[in-house]
Amino acid sequence: MTAATPLNNRIAAALVFLTSGAVLVLEIVGLRLVGPYVGVTLSSSTAIIGVALAAIAYGAWTGGWLADRRIDQRKLLSPLLLLGAVATAATLPIIRVAGEWLRGTDATSVLLLAAMTLFVPAALLSAVTPLVVKLQLADLAHTGRVVGRLSSLGTLGAITATFATGFVLVATVPTSVILLGLAAILAVAGFGFGGYWRRRGNVSAALAFVAVGVPIGIVAPNPCDVETAYTCAAVEPDGSGRTLFLNGAQHSYVDLDNPTHLEYAYTQWIGSYLDGLPAGPLTVLHLGGGGFTLPRYVAATRPGSDNLVLELDPALVALDRRSLGLRTGPLLRVETGDARANLHRQPSGSRDVIIGDAFGHLAVPWHLTTRELVTDVRRVLRPGGVYALNVIDGPARRFIRAEVATIAAVFPHVTLVAPLPALRGETGSNFVVFASTAPLRPAADSLTGDELRAFTGDATVLTDDYAPVDQLLTWD
Repeated sequence: MTAATPLNNRIAAALVFLTSGAVLVLEIVGLRLVGPYVGVTLSSSTAIIGVALAAIAYGAWTGGWLADRRIDQRKLLSPLLLLGAVATAATLPIIRVAGEWLRGTDATSVLLLAAMTLFVPAALLSAVTPLVVKLQLADLAHTGRVVGRLSSLGTLGAITATFATGFVLVATVPTSVILLGLAAILAVAGFGFGGYWRRRGNVSAALAFVAVGVPIGIVAPNPCDVETAYTCAAVEPDGSGRTLFLNGAQHSYVDLDNPTHLEYAYTQWIGSYLDGLPAGPLTVLHLGGGGFTLPRYVAATRPGSDNLVLELDPALVALDRRSLGLRTGPLLRVETGDARANLHRQPSGSRDVIIGDAFGHLAVPWHLTTRELVTDVRRVLRPGGVYALNVIDGPARRFIRAEVATIAAVFPHVTLVAPLPALRGETGSNFVVFASTAPLRPAADSLTGDELRAFTGDATVLTDDYAPVDQLLTWD
């Protein structure tokens, strides 16, 4: 059989650049897709990266095997691109349906959802490069040059896609648009390559898939009202109340008509402690805004108080303004950006109270859990000021014990408040840790002193060098 005619250099470069870049787009968007169901954690990031690498390895091996068959490799390129387009478009409805069944942080759910997100399309697209390499090897004397050039172009495509997706696309358009746009580009490339559009049977098959797949993608359950650069957010109304969901989990409740209403137990514990402080305005720093329930509670119950909220996500703040009645001003201010970096810029001894409410049950920013962070919290607090931290943990209580040990390594007075069943390890719950350089007021359903030390046991103090939060935070 006569060898296939070498590809035009520009077409070969475009195919390798496109398919390599598409795999990285799928990898980055994949983490956004699984986040609402299994959290944005080290485990989910590891699963996505691992599955992507497995898909690349399997696709490259398969493409190399096909390249050595006695067939015209050119005939395989269009089908691979079109199948990659179909698999990419199908990812959205598959994950939205499967995600509802696989919610949770256990390794099985995370790995299954990651595999369903990107293994098939990434493997199909990774098979293209070996075929292109084979088609370019018309002269064995130039093998090194051909392989090196195409390898560098594939890497350049991956780098370009990484930066474009991470810095531009995710911040400006929903992940569904990114996926469908990528599928469309791959489909155009598949049909355009080698005059493939002339094969009406293949065109009809693709159109049939679109006719079925697009409606499925539209009606499949979507956990997001708004996709921000950091989270999937949704607001559920109930009379004058609004519940904010972040990555599929309840995060905040706001009563538009009554800012003093605290729906969740942990907000009631913090509100009760604040109510017991000496009368008058407070200077309060909030690490995490969410639905801004506690900042508005302080503003309503302590007129004249200075509330500064450090919130990572400017798009979430915009959603709060649109849907949750947030009104900012001189006494309720927001600084967007990383809470730890912004905390470090706060003056020493400038706050009466610091409230930490940036943790969820599916995702915990580990750098806000460490002794170094708590040390900076103590620096910003005035002598006798209070640090109140909301922590969510499962019945095993590994994370909360480590966090209490970490805070106790910095503050001499620490109290833990939670429902008794949660303290006994019978159920998961919110836990609130209060800490201060001065003695704390007793609270119901709390542990302090020797009882708290017994609860903490030999738990590890979390540090910037060692903070295995994702491994500690399990719901078994």
